[in-house]
Amino acid sequence: QVQLVESGGGLVQPGGSLTLSCAASGRTSFSINTMGWYRQAPGKEREMVATITRGRRTNYADSVKGRFTISRDNVKNTVYLQMNSLKPENTAVYYCNEIGTSLWGQGTQVTVSS
Repeated sequence: QVQLVESGGGLVQPGGSLTLSCAASGRTSFSINTMGWYRQAPGKEREMVATITRGRRTNYADSVKGRFTISRDNVKNTVYLQMNSLKPENTAVYYCNEIGTSLWGQGTQVTVSS
């Protein structure tokens, strides 16, 4: 069974950092697919945060440019999201997705609060 499993969320103070991980299991084609991180805050629609192609070309939402970094390890079948200078408005459930498919992880909660 194909699965995406996110981890690394938690509570962090404003200005702090977190690194999220998304591990793909049950498949061997991870390395050829574009992967993305999305987030959904309470009462808001899910939005794209960052994407990375198999060639490691990246794309970011304007609101996170310069603070977040997406990366991938095709040997470990894992995609990462390094988040720095976190703000309260970054509080959301963060999901990873195999772009163009209905394959999503279960989400990991990120809360930025003092």
